[in-house]
Amino acid sequence: QLQLVESGGGLVQPGGSLRLSCTASGFTSDYFTIAWFRQAPGKEREGVSCISSGGANTHYSNFAEGRFTISRDSAKNTVYLQMNNLKPEDTAVYYCAADRLTVCSVAVGGSRGRASSMDHWGKGTLVTVFS
Repeated sequence: QLQLVESGGGLVQPGGSLRLSCTASGFTSDYFTIAWFRQAPGKEREGVSCISSGGANTHYSNFAEGRFTISRDSAKNTVYLQMNNLKPEDTAVYYCAADRLTVCSVAVGGSRGRASSMDHWGKGTLVTVFS
C-alpha cells in the first residue's frame, strides 16, 4: 500500500528553521513527482515546493523561493523540505503528496498550485511560527 508520512513539524520562533521529512513506503518515490503543500486555518491548500521524479528539477512558490530547499534521499525513500527564516505567516499544516504523472510546474506553479493534480497524500505535520 502506497503511504506518505510527514514529520519534523513543531514550534519555532520567527527566523528559525525546521526540516520536514516525507517518507514513502509501498513504492519507490524516485519514480514520482513529490510536492509539499500547506494549509493554514481558513485558507485554501497551496503549493510550496516540488521535486521531479529522479530529482533533476525543483520548483518553488514565490514565498518559498530563497528560504526553503527541497531535496531527495533515495536510499531512505524520503523527500525533505528545509525551511529557513520562518515567518508567522508560514504557520500551517504541511502535507507531502506524490503523483506519477504530474509535473512540478503544474503541481505548485501559478498562484496556488494545483493540489487536485496529486494522487497520493500524507496526513500532514503542523508548523507553528510564533513570537
